[in-house]
Amino acid sequence: MTTQIQKAKEGVITPEMNIVAQQENVDIEWLRNEIALGHIVIPKNKNHDFPVIAIGNGLRTKVNANMGTSEKHCFFKEELEKMDVAIANGADAIMDLSTGGDLHIILQRILQKSSVMVGTVPIYGVATRLLAEGKEIKELDPEDLFREIEIQAKMGVDFMTLHCGVTNVSLSFLENENRVCGIVSRGGALLKRWMKENKKENPLYEQYDRVLDICKQYDVTISLGDGLRPGAGADATDRAQVAELLVLGELVDRAREKGVQIMVEGPGHMPLDQIEANMKLMKRLCGEAPFYVLGPLVTDAAPGYDHIVGAIGGTIAAIHGADFLCYVTPAEHLCLPDVQDVKEGVIASRIAAHAADLVNNVAGARQRDLTVSKARYDLDWETMFQNSIDPVLARKRKMESESSEEDHCTMCGNLCAVKNDKNM
Repeated sequence: MTTQIQKAKEGVITPEMNIVAQQENVDIEWLRNEIALGHIVIPKNKNHDFPVIAIGNGLRTKVNANMGTSEKHCFFKEELEKMDVAIANGADAIMDLSTGGDLHIILQRILQKSSVMVGTVPIYGVATRLLAEGKEIKELDPEDLFREIEIQAKMGVDFMTLHCGVTNVSLSFLENENRVCGIVSRGGALLKRWMKENKKENPLYEQYDRVLDICKQYDVTISLGDGLRPGAGADATDRAQVAELLVLGELVDRAREKGVQIMVEGPGHMPLDQIEANMKLMKRLCGEAPFYVLGPLVTDAAPGYDHIVGAIGGTIAAIHGADFLCYVTPAEHLCLPDVQDVKEGVIASRIAAHAADLVNNVAGARQRDLTVSKARYDLDWETMFQNSIDPVLARKRKMESESSEEDHCTMCGNLCAVKNDKNM
């Protein structure tokens, strides 16, 4: 299998590159070069057929929606509904994080139904089955983890979160930190426990070439997980987070040399004034690899409203280098999101992404705002609805108001500034 990055390095323009160039309104030769350098990735498994998109430098900021069953709440039809709602509201990717039910059947159905790229975290499946057998995490067999990575790659997964940067060295920095929230990454916590109880190195780091060989065979894009990301604002930008980032930079270089597409995951909780520096540090240490962030969440004090908190951080992050935003829903830190949570999370992240694209002058972003602005002044409600991030809600609020049949809204009525300005 010749991967997208290998073809780009050889000067070959693939059909996928042509599609992306048209989508993004960018020069095809520039795009090929950015893919060759690893600044842009096209996550598409050779066994998954769907309309491709790309993630990275100079492109529209993309949005991912997490979904999946859990041990306590396992209703697969509900998860499929969440996927449909996420995609209908503009999600560019979904991640199946299921930990309840028959995980391979669930993933297979999602890959069959999804019209966008699909990501996973393979260690979740291995750990879930281990616990279901009444065993402890320390009994995890690394061979089972590599087998799971290969199974999912063969099934058609487009990108995988792999926590390869949680090493004995990076963990040593964590031990010397007085963290408020310790490790909040599930994958990071599982690997730390396995490593400490077995007194061994992380197999994903120790056998990283093996990971690369599997991913290269199917053109799976690696998403290097941030297993030591801060889970509280007070823990942001500490030595453990940076120590892991240094390892991730090394792993980015090795993936590119091997011909494997790769992106890097970023911090979760972080005060707003640290985001710019973190984005620039990550880009510098990881060779301008596409950056995938959860949030960042700029305050820990708003449970129930973390979709807003994450959107604030996501905008700042994307302005300064983040390329891919993982949505945060109102259910974050509280419970498994329901269908409405999914919609609100996707919309919030899309607003954040678009706000950043305006600043970064991404093709089409400013024109969209200008179209809405002109329609607003012309009292052209339909054009305004059609170009809104959430057309359904915009139309619903207007049509359900007392001024549904009038050219003004109920806020100003006949005192409408636009009407009075235009009638002068």
